[in-house]
Formats: sequence, C-alpha cells, structure tokens
Amino acid sequence: MGVITILIALVVLMYLAYRGITLLILAPLMAVFAAALSGGLPLLAAYTQIFMVNMGEFIIAFFPLFLLGAVFGKLMDDSGSAKAIADGIIRWLGAEQAILAVVLCCAVLTYGGVSLFVVAFAIYPVAASLFRDGNIPKRLIPATMALGAFTFTMSALPGSPAIQNAIPMPFFGTTAFAAPGLGITAAVIMLLFGMWWLNRQLAAARRASEGYGAHDDAVPDSSIGMTEGANREGYDIRDLDVAEEKTAGLPSFALAVAPVVAVVLINFLFVQFVVPVMDTSYLSQPKFGATDIDAVRGVWAIIVALLSAIVLLVALNWPRFESFQSSLDQGANASVIPIANTASLVGFGAVIAALPAFQTISDALLSLGEANPLLSLAIAVNILSAVTGSASGGMSIALEALGPTYVQLAEAQNISLEAMHRVTSISSGALDTLPHNGAVITVLSICGLTHKEAYRDMFMVAIAGPMIALACIIALATVFGSF
Repeated sequence: MGVITILIALVVLMYLAYRGITLLILAPLMAVFAAALSGGLPLLAAYTQIFMVNMGEFIIAFFPLFLLGAVFGKLMDDSGSAKAIADGIIRWLGAEQAILAVVLCCAVLTYGGVSLFVVAFAIYPVAASLFRDGNIPKRLIPATMALGAFTFTMSALPGSPAIQNAIPMPFFGTTAFAAPGLGITAAVIMLLFGMWWLNRQLAAARRASEGYGAHDDAVPDSSIGMTEGANREGYDIRDLDVAEEKTAGLPSFALAVAPVVAVVLINFLFVQFVVPVMDTSYLSQPKFGATDIDAVRGVWAIIVALLSAIVLLVALNWPRFESFQSSLDQGANASVIPIANTASLVGFGAVIAALPAFQTISDALLSLGEANPLLSLAIAVNILSAVTGSASGGMSIALEALGPTYVQLAEAQNISLEAMHRVTSISSGALDTLPHNGAVITVLSICGLTHKEAYRDMFMVAIAGPMIALACIIALATVFGSF
C-alpha cells in the first residue's frame, strides 16, 4: 500500500503539473498527501523539517547558477548578441543548410549558458524565415530547435554551465568537465542521430510534395507564459519581456560569441589552474559547512565563469542596451520561479524518500546497482525525470534520495564518479522530454504548433537519440571506465 501511495502521489503530481498548477503549491501538497496516506510521517514535521529543509539546501547550493544564468541570457538577448550569433552561423552555412544552421545556432547559445527561453524567441523568427524560403515543413522547427537546445548541449558536452550538468557535482565531487570523452561521444551520437532523423523526414516530405505550409509566423508575446505548463522549466515567461527584434547595430559575430566562449574557457581554467593553487583548508571549519574543495569547486567555477562572461558582455555591448537596469532586473527576477520550482521537487523527493515504503523502491533500484550502478542510476533518473517532466527535478529527487548510496556502490565496484556524473546528467535529459515537459510546451507554443503536428519528431531527436547515446556510454563506461 505504501508503494502504491508513492506512485499515486507521483502520477497526480505529473498530471496536475501538466494542467498548469504551480509546483510551489503542488509539490508540498503532494508530499504531505503522500505522508498522510501512508501514515509513515508526522505531517507538520514532514513539511517543515524535511520538505523545507531540503528545498532550502538546494536553493543555497544552486541559486547563484540560476541567477547568473538568467541574467546572462537576458543580456545576450537585449544586446543583440544572440541574433548576431544566429546570423553569423547562417551566413557561414548558407540558407540551403537550414536545419543544421538552426541546430548549431541553438547549440552555440545554450552551450554558452543562454536559457532555452531566450534561445527559442531569438531563433524562432530566423528558423521560420529559413524554413519558409527553403520550403521545409514548419512542423520540423520544434524538433530542430529541441535538438540544438536541450539535448547534447544540456547534458552531454563537458563544460556546459547548464543546471543539469551542475547538479551532480556536489554529490560526486566532480566538475562540469566530468568524463569529457564519454560526454563528447554521447553528444556526437545525439547530433548525428538527430540530424539523420530530421533529414530523413525532410526527404520524405519532399517526396510527398509537402512544403512549409500555410502558417501565421508572428512571434508570440510574453503572455505565452500563461499556457499550461510553460513556466515550469527555464525562464518564467510571464516575468520576462520579449526583446524587440534587432536588425541594425548588432555586434559582430566575434564580439557576440566572445562571452559564450568565455563561459566555457574560464570554467575550465578555474578548475584546472586556479583551484589547485588555492588554500581552501578553511572549508573544513564548521562555519563554512565542514566541507572540502571537491564538493564546491564545480559550482565555484561556473559562478566565476558566468560572472566574468557577464562583465565581458556588458563591456563589449554597453551602448547597445536600451535600459541596462531593466535587462538586469528582468533577468534576475526571471531566475526565481525556476529555482523555486526545482527546489520544490527536491523537497517532494526528500519526503518521499523518508517514507518507510520508499525502502522497497530503493531496494529494487539498488538491486540493479549490485550488477551495474551506472545502469541502476540511469533507470532511476529517467523514471523520475519522466514523471516530473523535469530533467533537473527528476535528477535532484534521485540524487537526494539515493546519491550517497550510489557513491558507495561506485566506489565498491571501482567505477569512476566522473562516469556516474555523466550518466546522471545524460539520463536526466532523455525521458524528461515527454509531452507534459515545460520546455516542450514552450517551444510548441512559440512555434504556434500542436503536439499532434510536431511532437513525434521532437520525441525522436530529444528522447530516442539521447536514450541511444545513454546506452552507448553506459556500455563504454562499463568496459573502459571513464575517459
């Protein structure tokens, strides 16, 4: 009965989140509901001493990443840098390579730390124009944007400041560059599979004489955030105005891409050369959390990288900001809802993990870990990401409940914690992209398309491709270890 209670709470959470109920209310309500139905925990203690404590700890650990990432993305948009990068890539590839051009535009921006929301609004008008001119079916735009924005750059490429690449760091003592060989291999598989599928669909459309179609390509305004589920991951669209499309006074491609390069480069340099020469012995003191540098170096590196990139971006584009304070305020404000939503899911997961019945689920998952902790971890993260419709939320619940146990299993079987990090990150970005996922709903809404029209192709590039890549790197890590 206890296991059934947990499953009911998860299913209700998934359904009501899809219907648009905010996780700030839904997650604690479902946590208390599960505690009440199972009878395993005192209700008030479950809320104040488990849910709120774990929610607060997540915010403490990751709020700087959400804040700086949101500000950086908004400044990239308002300075015209995002559009300049898109224009540069399109000039380089040519309009005849419209699908690849849109994928790379999204990939460059998201790998540099720009939010999916900013990328979607910046790239959609460009994609619509290219696809219309090339007579490519519009229904392929969401899948094309999904391939570039929330597959390999989000979870696989080493050095990405994406929160999906950051959350595993404190649990495994790793950095954003964990298992670079495995990550790059997975990224290549995702990209090649996604491009193969999209080109295959384009060829089929050509044979069927299917063109772009009759569509209204007007870019929606920020009221799009009121659509069901659109505010659950990434930016809170209701709190972020859409910048006017810039056609003149854009920075050069080199200036526009410099802050993006700076994010990855400074992240790497800080981890490799700055951290080793720092005296961090003070971290063992209780007032600093009685921790060590391995637990915080990854987060520190991303904070320094994003902050440095923001300073560089402002210095290179100061005259291009119509209202710098407004851009800063909007970016900062837009970071609050995403971290609160994700932290709420962490609190929910902590309550579920504290229920006596969760031990049965835990034992079932960990029984797989006795043979291969990488496979067990991948299954756990995929299931929870699918149920919650959130890569970061599902990963956080899994690691909060089972992270220390997986560390012990990995160490006992001599499995690299860097490989555990990379498998966790890639797993979070596979089954999360089901129809109720906030990013899916957002992109479809921006494109003015329905699930029926465009979701099948999104499924193939954002779920089938990552699942194939995940299976490959689990096999590689099992045989060859981390590299």
